Amino acid sequence: MIGLMTRRTVMAALLAGATALPAAATETIKAVVIDGYPARALWVKEFTNFFIPEVDKRLAETGNYKMDWQESYGGTIVKPKGVLEGVKLGLGDIGIVTTIFHSSKLPSQGISAVTPFVAADSRAVAKAVDEIAKEYPAMQAEFDAQNQVYLATGVVLDTYQVFSREKVESLSDLEGQKIAGAGMNLRYLEGIEGAAGVRGGLTDFYNMVQTGLVDHAMLWPEAAKTFKIAEVAPYMLKADLGAVNSKTITVNKDYWNKLPDEVKDVLQEVAVAYRDHVAGIAMDRAEASREAYVADGGTIVEMSAEDREAWARAMPNIAAEWAEGLDAAGQPGSEMLAAYMGKLKDAGFEPVRDWADDDMTN
Repeated sequence: MIGLMTRRTVMAALLAGATALPAAATETIKAVVIDGYPARALWVKEFTNFFIPEVDKRLAETGNYKMDWQESYGGTIVKPKGVLEGVKLGLGDIGIVTTIFHSSKLPSQGISAVTPFVAADSRAVAKAVDEIAKEYPAMQAEFDAQNQVYLATGVVLDTYQVFSREKVESLSDLEGQKIAGAGMNLRYLEGIEGAAGVRGGLTDFYNMVQTGLVDHAMLWPEAAKTFKIAEVAPYMLKADLGAVNSKTITVNKDYWNKLPDEVKDVLQEVAVAYRDHVAGIAMDRAEASREAYVADGGTIVEMSAEDREAWARAMPNIAAEWAEGLDAAGQPGSEMLAAYMGKLKDAGFEPVRDWADDDMTN
């Protein structure tokens, strides 16, 4: 009887010990996120408010992993133009790369920048560019060459407009003027007699206009509101030059290779959700930003359809040049251009100029 009780006592103790064993511990993974732009910039703010919480929520469903986020913005680690290099070198694990600064290293990312006057809709452009990136490996290969893994393209502007110190009402008013831009959009000025493009960044435009270094700047209403552009450029020419993809979420390749598959899957899924989320906010805020610009003392002048067509006609076919450059490098540039234009047409947009099937002469 004593032996039986002893065996029962031992078994009970073993069972109790088994149930008391802790569940598998959650692994914590550090992630350093970098961008040179300040935390108030739309895409940075939404990385904090949307991307990070969404990743945390999805990882919490299994409890296997959690992220230790360390965010560094506003030039603490890199300047706006330094994110690509910073992620390449491992200064950040995840970065928001402003691709318009890197046309030589990331040429295929210029696909929407070389096709103005097509779609003033950030959602449609973001989706089309990201689909091209997934369908044509050339775009992702450019990031691979920079020791990075492409997650998703972002569009943070509804459409470029022209903001001016003095009132502008027509295309001829831009002749002989100095106009600030951030990259490829400076080529929009080719064909406008005497117009000179001056390269700058979003954080520079206020001072460039204020000091008279330029007469105008090409940016979008939400950014104009955020950076108080109405104070120095109280006139907006509503030219609807179009939405442009300018942000891409990337991950350092060495860091990526060490991540568990579950974390990789979540980051990829959330990057696409972030793409649509930010593009949606950009569109939602577009009208409110225009109203805020007016409330701050700005005046909006709508460019005529005739002047928009004249502007598009005056430009060289920078899209064809872009495609031919990729073709010469062994990449399917012309195919990508045709596919991109097709996607936007299928989405209901009628281009002022069909860059893939051009019937305009310069």
